Amino acid sequence: MPLAARCGQAGWTSADAAGLPIFPGLARYEEAALGPGGIRHALRFTVASTRKAYVAPATHWASSNTSANLPPMGMRVRLKASYVIPANFSTEAKAILTALKTYGMFVADNGSNWYMSGAPDARWPDTLVAQLGQVKGSDFEVVQMTGLVAG
Repeated sequence: MPLAARCGQAGWTSADAAGLPIFPGLARYEEAALGPGGIRHALRFTVASTRKAYVAPATHWASSNTSANLPPMGMRVRLKASYVIPANFSTEAKAILTALKTYGMFVADNGSNWYMSGAPDARWPDTLVAQLGQVKGSDFEVVQMTGLVAG
């Protein structure tokens, strides 16, 4: 069976631990440069510890920890509607934060907490990381999770 036919099946992983494709979850400069509304998809992010569980669209877990206090792979969070995007943020930061309010982001892998992935591009503004770093975990809400698969 070709690899492409196997992706997305329960229990299968990919280049990330959740079994998700990587490219569709990246923030891309070409989209962010368009400003708010330019990114029309969810983004991917990492957390330091996950539990031995996943929720769709993820198909795989990467932990032996069964604590319900840890997020499962595939958990989606969304920036709260009440979060006010600062007017002085860069166009690219506003685009990312608007996408996070609209589409949210998925736990895609283990790594640094709240680490979003972007496609490498020299045009990303130097201020972007500092601006996005002002957003706190408490500014997000978990989107309803159904179909949790636990190990």
